[in-house]
Amino acid sequence: MSCFSTQAALVLVFTGGWCMCAADVGDFTPCLQFFYKSWPPKGLTGTPICQRFNNQYRFATLYSRPRRSPWFSAYLYSVPEGRRPTACWKFEPQLAYPGADGNMIPFPPGPVDQNVVESQGVELDYTNSTYSRGHLDPSLHHQSHEDRSATFTLTNVVPQKAGSNDGPWEDLEQTINKTLSAYCLGEAYVVTGIIPYQSDEHWLKNHRVAVPEYMWSAYCCPNYNNSLPEELKDAFPTYAAIGRNDRNSTEEIVPVSQTAKKQFRGYDVRQMPLDTLEMYLRDRFGTVVSVFYEQCSGSD
Repeated sequence: MSCFSTQAALVLVFTGGWCMCAADVGDFTPCLQFFYKSWPPKGLTGTPICQRFNNQYRFATLYSRPRRSPWFSAYLYSVPEGRRPTACWKFEPQLAYPGADGNMIPFPPGPVDQNVVESQGVELDYTNSTYSRGHLDPSLHHQSHEDRSATFTLTNVVPQKAGSNDGPWEDLEQTINKTLSAYCLGEAYVVTGIIPYQSDEHWLKNHRVAVPEYMWSAYCCPNYNNSLPEELKDAFPTYAAIGRNDRNSTEEIVPVSQTAKKQFRGYDVRQMPLDTLEMYLRDRFGTVVSVFYEQCSGSD
């Protein structure tokens, strides 16, 4: 069943193609609420997207046009409710047409506009590939049905091996969910991104969408319950992790557990302090990368 609505169809066939609306691509200003202290991560360059669905901003993404995939997505965590929404994959019209309506749109049941195909990843890129669609901002970390549905946009996903997506990385998302829901007393800011290969970029089957070597995630919760169990003493106000997306990668960043189940072996996740994550990001990107303002110090 297609999730393409009549409203979306009317937008696509509107005379002149698109309506002129507030800019949601190229500027984080409309959606700074998703960043701690309204301060987006520093050091990475790309195309900012304020991800809008049904006329509300849901999260923010720094997008790479050449890679047709995101560098990171940033969002406010909330305790999930209800069942996981049915996957209704969407695209960002403003990447294809400057000045387009800022709301993400479900892919049509038929051929996709060529400008959309050229500007971003489309469903066909992932069809019959060896990769799943890996959310950076996961549905699991949102409460409302609309917030959860908004995460199903291809500007929020990267090619992720199933051994990671269905194994250690999913375990990390569940751990973050349990930790923040139990002990974070105020806003919890999360940024999840990718680390590219150092050389010889890897691509999906048609050489359009870049594949990351690692995925990373970090959260910031400046206000938390001081009665933490011993194993979580170092997990606040911030903590981070890096996960393997290539079982053949070397083990300098994330060691491989030989006791993991066969289908998950080589897709390990290593949890670490924020400054350790930023060290690895600096080494790979060749520049200082700061994820949170003053490392989520909580100071005003």
